[in-house]
Amino acid sequence: MKEEEMVDHKTVLVVDDAPLNRKLIRTILAMRKIQVIEAEDAERALELIRERRPDLVLMDLQLPGLNGLEATRVLKSDPGTADIPVVILSAGSVTEDDPKMREAGCAGLILKPFAAEDFLAAVTSLLT
Repeated sequence: MKEEEMVDHKTVLVVDDAPLNRKLIRTILAMRKIQVIEAEDAERALELIRERRPDLVLMDLQLPGLNGLEATRVLKSDPGTADIPVVILSAGSVTEDDPKMREAGCAGLILKPFAAEDFLAAVTSLLT
């Protein structure tokens, strides 16, 4: 089975307060038939995670209210959602080896801006 087929029908929650960022990510993920649900803040994201149980969460670091790391800590402290991987999206204010990332339980980091192919490869590897 091809890698593309292995991610068909997976669901990714995109959490970003910028509508254009969500649209870009939705468009890129549609190339692999990955279903996308969206939230513009961490509070709504946590509701959607509990309701829909996505396969992966792409969480912007800078959000209104709870930031991405705080939301990840909440998610990881709940036994019902702790197993859902969270990847932080950042414009460069953290690094992959930042202790705050490990502490929060993040599965990875994608720096913005990103190339569509690199982004898709990173997401696909987490979904397979």
